[in-house]
Amino acid sequence: MIQENEQVLQNLLPKDKETELLAISQPKTLKAHEYFIRAGEVPKNFAFVISGLFRYVYITPKGNEFTKGLIMEHDFISSYSAMTSNSPSHFFIEAMENAEILTISYQKWLVLMETDVFWTKFLLKSIEKGFSKKEKRERDLLLLNAKTRYKDFLEEYPGIEKRINQTIIASYLGIQPESLSRLRKNMLS
Repeated sequence: MIQENEQVLQNLLPKDKETELLAISQPKTLKAHEYFIRAGEVPKNFAFVISGLFRYVYITPKGNEFTKGLIMEHDFISSYSAMTSNSPSHFFIEAMENAEILTISYQKWLVLMETDVFWTKFLLKSIEKGFSKKEKRERDLLLLNAKTRYKDFLEEYPGIEKRINQTIIASYLGIQPESLSRLRKNMLS
């Protein structure tokens, strides 16, 4: 797995920085439907997704699920505000399929950031990317109809329909599964 990690990180980081990140990382395998973080836990780590698909999900006491976000390969997963404030996460991070990740201790990350401004800039770029994605998602949910949201979803996540079930896609789109079935049927006819 170390060799795989290095190959993935080569596209993301200069070689010396890749070595620094690997030095504070631990490889981990998760099976489909395992949680990286559970609501109520105080997260101490974040992770880089080598392979697999994750979702951020709120689960109500009655068991209703609301998919907040989807995270694919070569991106970071974290309950960031909970981790930085040392408070419980409000959502779960669930592996939707078998996954390989690099877990990174937040405390070790803070030390690494203190040693080199590169890591502060790297974090800023990652946060900007996440913020832009979140802002687009909020705008789409507020301004676009379900059909347009679904079409945009398919463009943003090509091939994802083969990786997760329609209930999760509907949850992400903010619609009922029955509505998604009707949308799909109408788009095919």
